Amino acid sequence: MANNKEDIRKLLKKLRKYEISIRKAITTQLQGDFHSVFKGSGITFDDVREYQYGDDIRSIDWNATAKGHSVYVKTYKEEREQIVYMMLDVSASQEIGDPGHQKVDIGKEICGVLTLSAIKEASQVGLLCFSDQKEAYVKPSKGEKHAYQIITKLYNTQPVSTKTNLQAGISYLLNIIKRRSIIILISDFIDEDYTSSLKALARKHDLIVIHLSDKRETQLPSLGIIPVYDKESRKTIWVNSSSSYFQSKVNSTYAGTKEQLENFCRKHQADYLSIATEDDYIPKLINLFRVRNRIRKSA
Repeated sequence: MANNKEDIRKLLKKLRKYEISIRKAITTQLQGDFHSVFKGSGITFDDVREYQYGDDIRSIDWNATAKGHSVYVKTYKEEREQIVYMMLDVSASQEIGDPGHQKVDIGKEICGVLTLSAIKEASQVGLLCFSDQKEAYVKPSKGEKHAYQIITKLYNTQPVSTKTNLQAGISYLLNIIKRRSIIILISDFIDEDYTSSLKALARKHDLIVIHLSDKRETQLPSLGIIPVYDKESRKTIWVNSSSSYFQSKVNSTYAGTKEQLENFCRKHQADYLSIATEDDYIPKLINLFRVRNRIRKSA
C-alpha cells in the first residue's frame, strides 16, 4: 500500500508539471485572454419566443412554429458550471506498447492531466473506465481532493474483462448524464457497431475523441509465419506476417479507423485528436485547446 501511495505521488507530480505546461502555453498564445480550456457551449434550453429580424435561422423551433401562426426560435441560458467526464477504454487491446508507455498508460496520464486542468477551472469532473462493462466510475465533483480520488482510481483499477464494447460504455454514460457536458473519450477504437451511440453522444454533448495507437499495430516486421496473441480473446492465432495481403489488411484497418473517426468528428462537430504511444502528447493537447478556444471565442 505504501508503494502504491508513493507511485501515485510521483504520478501526481508528473501530471502537475504537464498541467502547468498546458496552462502556460495556452495563456501565452492567447496573450492573457484566457478562457477555460474546458469551456463548452455552456448553454441549456430555456424557452421559445417569436422570431425577430437577425435571429439565426438554425435556432428556429420547427415544432412550436408548426403549432402556431408565427415563427418561433429557441432561447437558451448560460450554464455557470461545466461538467467534464473522462471516459477511458481499459480493455486488453490497450495493453500494447513499451512497459509504462502502453496505450492504457498514456490514456491514464491524459485523463489525469486533464482532470487537474479541469479542476483548476472549477469544473466538476467525473470518470468512467470501461471494457465491455463498467470497470470503474467516479461521480462528478470539484476540488483537488476529488482530483486525487480520480487519479487514484485510474491507477488502481484492474479490469475484470479483457473485451471491448464501446457501444455499451457510451450507452452507460448517456443513461446517467443529466445535462450537457464535455465528454473526453479515450480509446484505440478497435471495435465495431458503435457509430450510432457515438452519434448520440456527439449530438447531446460536447465530444472530444482521443484516438490512441502504437506503432506495433501498423509497423509489423516481415517474419514469416508467426503466432499472434489476441489479448482480448486470450487466444493465439498463426499469421503469415510476410504476406502482402496481411500487411495491407493491417495497415488499411488502422488507417481506415482513423479516417472514419476524423470524418465522423468533422461531420458531427466533435473534436478529434490522434496520439501514438511514442508521441509527446502535451503539445498535441495544447494545440487542441488552442483550436477549441479560438472557435468558441469567434462564436
